[in-house]
Amino acid sequence: MSERYVLTLSCPDRPGIVYAVSSFLVQHSGNILSSQQYGEPPDGRFFMRVEFTIPDGHGDLADLERGFSWVAESFRMDWRLHDVAARIRTLIMVSRLGHCLNDLLFRWRSGTLPVEFTGVVSNHPDFAGLAESYRLPFHHIPVSSRTKGAAEARLLSIIDADQVELVVLARYMQILSPELCKRLEGRMINIHHSFLPSFKGAKPYHQAHARGVKLVGATAHYVTPDLDEGPIIEQDVIRVNHTMPPERLGEAGRDVEAQVLARAVTWHAEHRVLLNDDRTVVFH
Repeated sequence: MSERYVLTLSCPDRPGIVYAVSSFLVQHSGNILSSQQYGEPPDGRFFMRVEFTIPDGHGDLADLERGFSWVAESFRMDWRLHDVAARIRTLIMVSRLGHCLNDLLFRWRSGTLPVEFTGVVSNHPDFAGLAESYRLPFHHIPVSSRTKGAAEARLLSIIDADQVELVVLARYMQILSPELCKRLEGRMINIHHSFLPSFKGAKPYHQAHARGVKLVGATAHYVTPDLDEGPIIEQDVIRVNHTMPPERLGEAGRDVEAQVLARAVTWHAEHRVLLNDDRTVVFH
């Protein structure tokens, strides 16, 4: 019997990093299942993801963290050690477009999305029944200009009470305060129609139709105080043509949005995404 872990790290690049990590795992009878690394030439930053097993009796997560801290300190690493069996506790937020919500819940129920959903938050009551069908708590938090502060305070109380580690904005159509975005930095993923920053504002697919676009896409990114400009995790497109009215463009776009968001959430949950200032390193 063995336990499965993922180690992620970044640090200034220098000789000996891979050797030090491998030597640590050998000392704990670790068996490496996969190892990916990337060194970035401009600033000399090194990124690594290692998935490995440790036989029972050779140390638990806390023991491994204590032991590896000496290695990490010597290389000035930013690092995390994750137990693969521990699913990330995830909260979904949605407004009145339910395609991404429905897709995420179906994947979760099917066992293909490696998270533990804790509930659904919405500023409208529309999807209470859908959440109930998956036996998930539904939190209706109306938002107006007068109640925005109280609404975000209630949201944070839910996040804290449910020990939420990741928040997914599955087409949640409210602008969050800079303070909330900062608090959840690196822990909140948004899905945006089109390649950013194209077609912001109302009726994006009508804008796309008016411009005669030939590609409709979607972008999943981490949320930051800069609206729709956070580090990008995943993007994709689908070809369209002049015969398609705005409504059909919207249908095609919603399909892409659901797929892109699901991939981004999966990669985050599998600890494949490492932040690199305003960008990401994604180990597929």
